[in-house]
Amino acid sequence: MLTRRGLARGALGLGAASFTPSLAGAQGNWPERPLRLVIGYPPGGASDLFGRMIAGQVGPRLGQNVVVENRPGGGAVVASEAVARAPADGYTLLHVDNGILVYNPALYARLPYDPDKDLAGVGFIGRFPLFLVVRADSPITDLAGYIAASRTRAPTYGSPAVASPHHLAMEMFKRRAGFDATHVPYRGGPAAMQDLLAGTVDSVMIDCATGTAFIRDGKVRALCVLSEARSPTSPDVPTTRELGHANAIAYGWQGVSVPAGTPAPVIARLSAELARAIASDEIQARFTTLGIERANYSPAEFAAFVQRENTEWRPLIRELGIRLDS
Repeated sequence: MLTRRGLARGALGLGAASFTPSLAGAQGNWPERPLRLVIGYPPGGASDLFGRMIAGQVGPRLGQNVVVENRPGGGAVVASEAVARAPADGYTLLHVDNGILVYNPALYARLPYDPDKDLAGVGFIGRFPLFLVVRADSPITDLAGYIAASRTRAPTYGSPAVASPHHLAMEMFKRRAGFDATHVPYRGGPAAMQDLLAGTVDSVMIDCATGTAFIRDGKVRALCVLSEARSPTSPDVPTTRELGHANAIAYGWQGVSVPAGTPAPVIARLSAELARAIASDEIQARFTTLGIERANYSPAEFAAFVQRENTEWRPLIRELGIRLDS
């Protein structure tokens, strides 16, 4: 998993990347036309929000528009295949996350693309801490109470989707902490949170981008955050590590990839501009408000991070028996 030491080490990638834009000269006058950033989810979610913010920052720096194209469907498989098959010329980018690069090969028996071979990482956007929350008026006041209650009746928990980072994180947590809970999938985090407030589900595993405002406003009670350290936006919420479950750490995360074979100087230029976009006042303000954690990974560091995630999550998904094509 990504540690705070890893975050600090990843930040060194910005310094290296900042020297690389001149290398793009080896590719002629790239970019000579608008670029396309493909997002595998509908408008309005966290992926779309940050994809559009990054496009708005990167475009002016490159001297070309970065056009956002939402292509939802099949756990982002539709979008991933489209980019994997696109020309490797630096004009087509893919907004990526845990599902696209790590989970899907374990969730599907066959994919029309191989993320390990058909895509090349540009850089990391950020990671999103995950909170287990209940209603503010719930009789369950802490994680110990939640686990104890599960031994009498398994509570229900909502997540934004089947096989989302939230769903898989909770299933991992259940296994490693030794409790039961019944999954109720929704179409997005906001829908799950509204049903929690309405009393339809007992709890929700939610990311910081959606859950922070609910926690801050006292609408829900956060029992824990599945992180190594407490979130600055919710400093009163204990971590799973503090509560004796050090092996129950999970995040949602986002990044950017391009088709494999894209020239290295072009990837280096994109990586440098992505890092500058993430460092912009606009995006950093949003990160700070929502509790999103940043790491300026170089392409090589991003690839190494994804490989560590693969080692952690693909065997676990197969052990859990979670499939999307059965």
